[in-house]
Amino acid sequence: MSWGTELWDQFDNLEKHTQWGIDFLDKYAKFVKERLEIEQNYAKQLRNLVKKFCPKRSAKDEEPRFTSCLSFYNILNELNDYAGQREVVAEEIGHRVYAEIMRYSNDIKGERKSHLHEGRKAQQYLDMCLKQMDNSKRKFERECREAEKAQQSYERLDNDTNATKSDVEKAKQQLHLRTHMADESKNEYAAQLQNYNAEQHKHFYIVIPQVYKHLQEMDERRTIKLSECYKGFADAERKVIPIISKCLEGMVQAAKSVDERRDSQIVVDCFKSGFEPPGDFPFEDYSQHIYRTVSDGTISTPKQESLKPDPRMTVGKAKGKLWLFGKKPKSNIPPCPLHDTMSESDPLHYCVSEVNTHRQRAASLRGIKRVWSLRMGPALEDFSHLPPEQRRKRLQQRIDELSRELQKEMDQKDALNKMKDVYEKNPQMGDPGSLHPKIAETTSNIERLRMEIHKNEGWLSEVEGKVSQRSERRHSAEANHLVAQGRESPEGSYTEDANQEGRVQPQHHAHPEFDDEFDDDEPLPAIGHCKSLYPFDGNNEGTLAMKEGEVLYIIEEDKGDGWTRARKQNGEEGYVPTSYIEITLEKNSKGAVTYI
Repeated sequence: MSWGTELWDQFDNLEKHTQWGIDFLDKYAKFVKERLEIEQNYAKQLRNLVKKFCPKRSAKDEEPRFTSCLSFYNILNELNDYAGQREVVAEEIGHRVYAEIMRYSNDIKGERKSHLHEGRKAQQYLDMCLKQMDNSKRKFERECREAEKAQQSYERLDNDTNATKSDVEKAKQQLHLRTHMADESKNEYAAQLQNYNAEQHKHFYIVIPQVYKHLQEMDERRTIKLSECYKGFADAERKVIPIISKCLEGMVQAAKSVDERRDSQIVVDCFKSGFEPPGDFPFEDYSQHIYRTVSDGTISTPKQESLKPDPRMTVGKAKGKLWLFGKKPKSNIPPCPLHDTMSESDPLHYCVSEVNTHRQRAASLRGIKRVWSLRMGPALEDFSHLPPEQRRKRLQQRIDELSRELQKEMDQKDALNKMKDVYEKNPQMGDPGSLHPKIAETTSNIERLRMEIHKNEGWLSEVEGKVSQRSERRHSAEANHLVAQGRESPEGSYTEDANQEGRVQPQHHAHPEFDDEFDDDEPLPAIGHCKSLYPFDGNNEGTLAMKEGEVLYIIEEDKGDGWTRARKQNGEEGYVPTSYIEITLEKNSKGAVTYI
């Protein structure tokens, strides 16, 4: 099958077909270009998406710890690698397909132009030969007609008796001339015809088949090039499939690494304070103020109920109660000497008790303000401003960091000592004395780091000891609560027996250190109550969080610094802004006073 033999007379159609082939090649090149741009934009958008959702790790504390977060960040990393593979696909298509097809398109356009020009040139030469043959043929035809006319004229004169001899000779000569010219035209026509036939045979059997053969080969190469581009397009995708499969497998593995139990434990580790839950609420007897008011205007012995302490004063003794500023500062003010010489039935006993209470409150206030000035400052070096469990974690973290730094310094010191030995053995390599300042500096750093580690380990041991003690106390308090079902906590309250209105004597604890720590934790009495007008978060140390509309006990008035000390129903104490609350003081304390 050859275009030269099968399509010898379809030059115009072949010209149109080859032009269509080039147009189709350009169309496919445009498709590849747009697909290339899609891949590039897709990869760019994927990278922007990954960058948008990746964590900005400006500090070590902000690094993700939950398995679900770590899994998501691993998926983002795999997606970033996937975007890189899409960029590889775009680059491969750009170099192997688009660039190659554009180069071949330019080459094939020039080749087609050359072949068509050659075919047109051969056709023009054949047309010229045909024109020459036609001219010789018309001349031969014309000369033959003229010779025929001359012959007829000669025969007519030769048969005419009236014609002269000279006329006959003249007609005869004319006949010979026309016959000779006709013979020459005949020979020329025969030569031109033979030449044309030869050129025509050459044109249709040699020249045109050669031109068409080149066009056919060009078109077949174009088809092959398209096939190679199709294959290269698919190969660009196939090459990245293994890596993309690994990316997808990494995403699946990241999804399988999510551990809900571990995440729950991380939540516990992050937010566990180490404090114990609050204990039971004590019974609060508000009727004591009635008897106290009656006793204010008489010298007679008050009823036994009036000698009961205010249960709001015993809230601080609830089980698990911890002082918000750490351990409550103990008062150095001795009680009034008359207090020990009086019995509870003495009329002056109550007044002396009130004097002692106010003296202890004043001393406590001074100690609290000192602690307040310390706690409201920046974070302390020993992390004592944090809850026990969080403090333990931060100390352990600091010890680990210091240990790593210590190991680095020790490794550096060993390297310097080895270098010093080399310099001493080979003085030409360096001066051993030049290393002494660096070795001294490294030794100093090692000593400093060891002291820091020792100091932090001491703080850590202290925290761990307190945590274990609180755990033991909690179990002991729970045991006491089960024994004394009908009573308050043994630190001092009222029994439920109506015939026994006296104070129950404190029982000795199984753990003496518990009693030693809270022996002087006498709470301040409630002098009124308040209602919060606005919510307060209480984030700072020593402050008390409250909700809008919450009712609190007032245990200390504002001393001019804008803060009032209050107590919640659960026994939690702290300072709240005076401008945030509406205060109502008790009548027996400072008269009926209400202010905002």
